[in-house]
Amino acid sequence: MSYGPLMIDIAGTALTPLDRERLCHPLIGGMILFSRNYQSTEQLSALCAEIHALRSSPLLIAVDHEGGRVQRFRSGFTRLPAMRRLGEWWRQSASEAQQAAQAVGYVLAAELLALGVDFSFAPVLDLDWRRSAVIGDRAFHGDPQAVVTLAAALIEGMREAGMRCCGKHFPGHGWVAADSHVAIPVDERSLDELAVDMAPYRSLRLDAVMPAHVIYPQVDARPAGFSPVWLDMLRREIGFDGVIFSDDLSMEGASVAGGIVMRAEAAWAAGCDMLLVCNAADSVAELLVAWQPQADAVRTARIAGLLPARPATGFADLPAHPLYQEGQSVIARLADEAGNQLA
Repeated sequence: MSYGPLMIDIAGTALTPLDRERLCHPLIGGMILFSRNYQSTEQLSALCAEIHALRSSPLLIAVDHEGGRVQRFRSGFTRLPAMRRLGEWWRQSASEAQQAAQAVGYVLAAELLALGVDFSFAPVLDLDWRRSAVIGDRAFHGDPQAVVTLAAALIEGMREAGMRCCGKHFPGHGWVAADSHVAIPVDERSLDELAVDMAPYRSLRLDAVMPAHVIYPQVDARPAGFSPVWLDMLRREIGFDGVIFSDDLSMEGASVAGGIVMRAEAAWAAGCDMLLVCNAADSVAELLVAWQPQADAVRTARIAGLLPARPATGFADLPAHPLYQEGQSVIARLADEAGNQLA
């Protein structure tokens, strides 16, 4: 198997000749989907099938599908709750919330897998410090133990469906108010103070991790995703041996590293295995010409390990699965409670 280090996107709901050409380039190892790439479950299934058929080692197809306001596909999919809703439940009954999180994780993963999407960038492990609008209700809770408990259950549900998980945003994005999509956030806390945010990464068995486009100057002057200091800590001290994804190299938080080739080189040198380049077709074109990283069999093997290990349950067969049924019940209950609170 051969997987290049770049994950890119496309503009529409079907592949163009240029899309096919780029997706067959040896530097490409995956594709990320957005809402603009979705029309219907049938269209998504056909698109994913075509992407997988392009190469003998099928490209990894990913999406940001967390629940709440970050859910790329909606019509035809179950509307997943924001993870904070599970954290609120945890305050009432930790055991019930844990069971609910597992069922939600199954629904999240099973629906995607049934239509050909291999992987979701979930769960968010940032603590809810009530400071960051971009994280906000995407976080489970402000208590690291609640985050660990609920994330572990969600991950268990995802794995039961056949999907790997990705914890984000290492070492923690919840403290800073700035949004790394449009700014360069700086977290002035010390490494000791950051320990509480890092607790989920020490406790959970994760398949992938996405570092934050945040600078922690008391540890390193570079954003975590460009920092050998942070990524070496993740590998050596914490013992993480899965895939490290860069966050989107087109985001403003990545601009400190320079142009797109310099950003890719910095993230690759720091230790990222796969680099996301989204909503920037010209940057992709530049990288495919100008960037020539040395092949790395270890990194390739890590990426291959994110692909589903078994065939997915068919979309039409999901309603018969007990955990899917439980997930639907849980999600309906949370939606009813949210509606009652608004009434």
